[in-house]
Amino acid sequence: MNDKETLVKKTIFSGVQPSGMLTVGNYLGSIKNWKEFEETYNCLYCVVDLHAITVRQDPATLRRRTYETLALYIASGLDPEKNTLFVQSHVPAHAELSWVLNCYAMHGELSRMTQFKDKSKKYASNINAGLFTYPVLMAADILLYQTDLVPVGIDQMQHIELTRDIANRFNQVYGDTFRMPEGFIPKAGAKIMSLAEPEKKMSKSDTNGNASVYILDSRDDIIRKFKRAVTDSDTVVRRAEGKDGINNLMTIYTAFTGKSDADIEAEFAGLGYGHFKLAVGEVVADALAPVHAEFDRLMADKAYLEGVMKDGAAKAAYLARKTLSKVYRKVGFTQPK
Repeated sequence: MNDKETLVKKTIFSGVQPSGMLTVGNYLGSIKNWKEFEETYNCLYCVVDLHAITVRQDPATLRRRTYETLALYIASGLDPEKNTLFVQSHVPAHAELSWVLNCYAMHGELSRMTQFKDKSKKYASNINAGLFTYPVLMAADILLYQTDLVPVGIDQMQHIELTRDIANRFNQVYGDTFRMPEGFIPKAGAKIMSLAEPEKKMSKSDTNGNASVYILDSRDDIIRKFKRAVTDSDTVVRRAEGKDGINNLMTIYTAFTGKSDADIEAEFAGLGYGHFKLAVGEVVADALAPVHAEFDRLMADKAYLEGVMKDGAAKAAYLARKTLSKVYRKVGFTQPK
């Protein structure tokens, strides 16, 4: 990536935590959508391992899942030659800018973050400062690269607004420093819900084995989970208020097939829920089969993955250092010649 390219193309940044097995929700809401940008944007996609440790992680498992997450990026179609793929902790500027931005984020606005409230309830024995300032690190991730567009799930839009508030606050004090990012929510698959509790988002950390479909689940497991998906007492496949389970399955089916609600309703007219749930499971399993095969191949070549990590970190660090140096100079830090 050269300076001329950076000036011509707008920049996209996003990332996924390696804190658990990635779900179909992660795939549809994030990874699958990223590929469409690789020809027209400067794309940086990060394995956000710094974010992951706000919850206690087993070190060996975190290391393994970091490799797995990077492998899934590539297996899902992201070309390392066209996208900058890297691990967050390999670029120290993320943590360095986060500290500076902590001093421009207000306690009140951080305390209003919905995710902090939710996680504080879920992890009541470990409400650490990192959990509270998590959105500031996310702001640093985005602002480091003068990001224009951030593909996110709808539940992350609050963090994008906070990022903009922090950037605007800093710019007002020190002049034009950070570009104002915009959040992007894909039309299909923006928020995939739990198969067991369809009023809740599908989660990597759900303890109910039937609630989440993981990208690396076997074909049999994928179909079994969809067959057991919670629906309602109706039998007609149609999107409507109060039909959270069917609405969710239709969203998933649309995301994998491109079919509209009207197409789906016509396809399954008179067939009932059982037939529809099996069809959704088969569509998902078919789509993920080539991802599984490529993932297995990549995980058998650790040297290749480490090469991608190293090259991606070097590219990201070059861009990050330019922003961080500007920030340090503006706030008055001295820098070695």
